[in-house]
Amino acid sequence: MRIPVLYEDNHLLAVVKPPGVPSQEDETGDPDMLTLLKADLKERHGKPGNVFLGLVHRLDRPVGGAMIFAKTSKAASRLSEAVRSRSFGKTYMCVVQGTPASPAATLKHYLWKDQKRNQVTVFQTPEANAKEAILAYKVVAVHERFSLIAVKLHTGRSHQIRAQLAHIGCPLVGDLKYGAAKQPGIANIALWSTSVSVPHPISKEEVAFHSLPEAAAPWSWWEQDQLEEAAKYYI
Repeated sequence: MRIPVLYEDNHLLAVVKPPGVPSQEDETGDPDMLTLLKADLKERHGKPGNVFLGLVHRLDRPVGGAMIFAKTSKAASRLSEAVRSRSFGKTYMCVVQGTPASPAATLKHYLWKDQKRNQVTVFQTPEANAKEAILAYKVVAVHERFSLIAVKLHTGRSHQIRAQLAHIGCPLVGDLKYGAAKQPGIANIALWSTSVSVPHPISKEEVAFHSLPEAAAPWSWWEQDQLEEAAKYYI
């Protein structure tokens, strides 16, 4: 499997993650991003021995789009610090069932993840072991019973967008785990990483990498200019 490369230098590798590929090895044993990219780097650059590649952030298996990896341990450390300090920018677009009551809003909840079930519970107020989750969203377009939404993450919790939007009555199309109705022809959940931005680990200059989803349902339900508006809204 060839992973599209958005940018590469001696410190960073930005790529487009295909939907359905795990970010790292899991119990399924299916090809994962780390393994595939290490093999690709080894082949393209003719590297002997092991290749270093650091996983800085994750995308859920069904999610596609822009993703950054570190090519050195120093870059990995600095990029991980950017994630912790919230200077790592992440924007998404998604297609949801229904339309949120507010056309634009900031959602703040507290999320607790059941590791055995791999599912998140959403609370309105602080609860033991629940982590604060904040995102902003904007409804970009509405088509029949569905809405195209731009999302900016302020925190990076597991299943955050999926759980928070489902909590307000708008589960992502294809996300059966969080209450979406089954849609014919939808293989993955309708969530795409449209951009990642971060201070470069060496130059400290802000770098940003962008991606638009492939032309398949449910993304094909929208005009190209609507997808571009969703991708650029929080940039």
